[in-house]
Amino acid sequence: MSKKEKTLTRAQKIERSLDTEFKFSIWHRFIEALGAYKLVNDGDKVCVCISGGKDSMLLALLFKHLKRYSKTDFEVKYLIMNPGYNDENFQMIKDNIEAMEIPAVIVNTDIFAIANNTTEKPCYLCAKMRRGALYRIAKDMGCNKIALGHHYDDVIETTLMNMLNSGSFQTMLPKLHSTHFAGMEIIRPLYLTREEDIIAFATYNDLHFIRCACRFTESYKNSESGHEGSQRAATKALIKELKNNYSPLVEKNIFKAGTNVTLDKVLGYKNEGVYHDYLDTYEEEGEKINEMIKNLKIEEAVIEKAEKEHQELIIDKTYLEKYGND
Repeated sequence: MSKKEKTLTRAQKIERSLDTEFKFSIWHRFIEALGAYKLVNDGDKVCVCISGGKDSMLLALLFKHLKRYSKTDFEVKYLIMNPGYNDENFQMIKDNIEAMEIPAVIVNTDIFAIANNTTEKPCYLCAKMRRGALYRIAKDMGCNKIALGHHYDDVIETTLMNMLNSGSFQTMLPKLHSTHFAGMEIIRPLYLTREEDIIAFATYNDLHFIRCACRFTESYKNSESGHEGSQRAATKALIKELKNNYSPLVEKNIFKAGTNVTLDKVLGYKNEGVYHDYLDTYEEEGEKINEMIKNLKIEEAVIEKAEKEHQELIIDKTYLEKYGND
């Protein structure tokens, strides 16, 4: 170990690993996603939402590193929106913020208390309130973009879950406009980052993060019906099984499918909430095809080619003559 390495603080060592051990698996994929999907531009004010899990914590560190070296003129703010974490989880979040020296602002809310006092869809209510609070706080902070920690594996799991559970093909987009707050966007800079690399980053730096902060499911934390038994966990296991027993390209192809939709080969699709059935334009498309065949004389060319390459067709009418007079 060099003298310089010995003098580094723990926070500096953790950040430095982005340029060494995880330069290609994490840092380069982060930069690739920013460029490919135009996630951060000059003049942007980005609110990095830190939930306390491994993904959002890494995202915060990546933005801290980006701000240090990027030529893009943008601002970044770090937000811990506390919906009512228990003391253990909240302390773990604070410990990690200290370890990585993230200049985060903590905003305390009563979201868990409200959600846990209802018996009707508490998870839906909690998620809705958390989204609303996040938008409102980010807006008050002067931000126009909210960065979330969804990664590559979240994308393919969401795509497959929509197909299997709701019968629809929907993927998770790298960025999207808010439909409730004007000028606000959600961005997902870890879009091309693999979860296994995020776990490797945490292990390498001896970092420990909260797994599930939900008060409603805390009692199931270590049981089969808890976090590990969730629908997403089941989908994750299914993808792993398909990768091992069907094709090693399964993950790549599920992700790629989101950019490779052939609209004239699907029964229907929705655009801006309006459903379009392939039969709506079927006859019209047929007329266009027939016109093209006639104008380009495609049929004649196909027949001519077949006659040159194959022997004359042999026709057997035995069964037509035997049964065709009923």
